[in-house]
Amino acid sequence: MDILKKDNGSPLAGVIGYPISQSKSPKLHNYWLSKYKIQGFYVPFSVPTDKLKKTLSSLVYLGFRGVNITIPHKTAVLSFADSITDRASLIGAANTLYFSGNGKIHADNTDGHGFIQNILDDYPDYDFYDKVALIYGAGGSSRAIASSLISNGVKEVRITNRTRSKAQIISENLGAKVSVIDWRSAPENLKQADLIINTTSMGMVGQPEFSQPISRASKSALVVDIVYNPLQTDLIKQAKSLNLKTVTGIGMLINQAIPGFEHWFQKKPEIERDLKEYLLDDNK
Repeated sequence: MDILKKDNGSPLAGVIGYPISQSKSPKLHNYWLSKYKIQGFYVPFSVPTDKLKKTLSSLVYLGFRGVNITIPHKTAVLSFADSITDRASLIGAANTLYFSGNGKIHADNTDGHGFIQNILDDYPDYDFYDKVALIYGAGGSSRAIASSLISNGVKEVRITNRTRSKAQIISENLGAKVSVIDWRSAPENLKQADLIINTTSMGMVGQPEFSQPISRASKSALVVDIVYNPLQTDLIKQAKSLNLKTVTGIGMLINQAIPGFEHWFQKKPEIERDLKEYLLDDNK
């Protein structure tokens, strides 16, 4: 029996993380809601892991259409989903949940799409084919990015993480193109990396600085940091000082958000030229 009636009120969505104060998702979605004159709401929720299941059940019951999922819940949330898309299943993590009228939770992952599109927005002719990528971190975003890189023709993905076993799980799930590098050995692998990617929380506001030196990076390497608060992270500053090409994280946030917004609010948003600046301006 359906636990929810058809909702004729304002559409509701949100984002769940712990912490959540650093997230720009509420500002982004509510900007789009205002721009398109949609009478809806997008709400941030700070939820510890032990309260995740109860929170999801409550939001479903309250009539929310879905939520985004951010650190540290992207992997754990799959255990509460009634259905999982192929890409979320392959990645082993979800960043977008859709709630149906009968109370079911459907999990998807749009992080990989957002990551690839973010690079192409800045470098439209970038060719992923036959490249080697070095990824710092082994969380849900790392899983999504590694999978998307392989789908786009990358030759090899090397993952390094302080807890090696977490990186090993990704390698086992995604296959032979993914290898694991010891955290302390990462600098020795930089010379072979065409793509250098930070998926950890290092460099984020309130978190430790990015602790890995990249001085040995190839001069042709592209450095990507998915952290966007602050935009100019320690890693991006290092890369610029070495005259390397860089891509910041704010574009990934925008691109990964589009599918969810379109589903929940029935409108596909466009990316305006000054949207990034708006999101990063704390006075707006």
